[in-house]
Amino acid sequence: MVDFSSWRLDRDLIVGLKQGCLIGAAAAVLILPPAGSATSRLSAHRLAPAQASATPAPHRPHAADFGEVTPSDDAKYIANWVADSGDNTRLAFAILDKRDARVYVFDAGARLIGASPVLLGVAPGDDSVAGIGQRPINEVRPEERTTPAGRFASAPGRNASGEDVVWVDYADAVSMHRVRPVDPKERRLERLASPDPAQRRISYGCINVPVAFFNAVVHPTLAAGRGVVYVLPERKSIQETFASSYAVKEQVAQLTTGSSKRQ
Repeated sequence: MVDFSSWRLDRDLIVGLKQGCLIGAAAAVLILPPAGSATSRLSAHRLAPAQASATPAPHRPHAADFGEVTPSDDAKYIANWVADSGDNTRLAFAILDKRDARVYVFDAGARLIGASPVLLGVAPGDDSVAGIGQRPINEVRPEERTTPAGRFASAPGRNASGEDVVWVDYADAVSMHRVRPVDPKERRLERLASPDPAQRRISYGCINVPVAFFNAVVHPTLAAGRGVVYVLPERKSIQETFASSYAVKEQVAQLTTGSSKRQ
């Protein structure tokens, strides 16, 4: 017998299923959970201390390699912290800058693979409404359509139509997936092309990326296994959002993209 209690709604997938006999089936569009445990915000973790040596090597700060891309100060700050601290635990990672509505995808060594504008939840805010991942799409009010901020363990998965997605916050039904222009009135493709980040706020909370970017960057980097996604806040501070996951190091704030090559 199938345990339906472990299934989740993919909020954006249901948007286009509101015509004819599919109207009553909107709440029944379900997502199978990915293999292994569900994704979630990662709690504070501590790495095992290295074996003490007689002459410990001095710490050399490392910075993320953005190449020719110029990120926002917050995105650069977090990327440099990840590169310096190893907070990604040797996994590929992504940084989602909500204020700029842009995602940066890195390999495990903190070298940028690609960056792209994205579509985000229409409602400003840094927290999902409790239990929103279990609610039918027609019960999600506009002010509840947020993309939550935080540090997430990502995992690949598939939606009910067989499309591959990257789960960011599985419990709250937030995934990163190819843009779906299911409702012409939303103009999702036009919004993606807009230079104004405010125009790129339209989704129910999921992260919509251009199809070509998903296929060339997101899929080969994050859909191959586990990863880490850092979603930057838009109302809270960086320190407040990530304090439960790590302590901010002042030395990383001094790193710049000008010294971005690994030392």
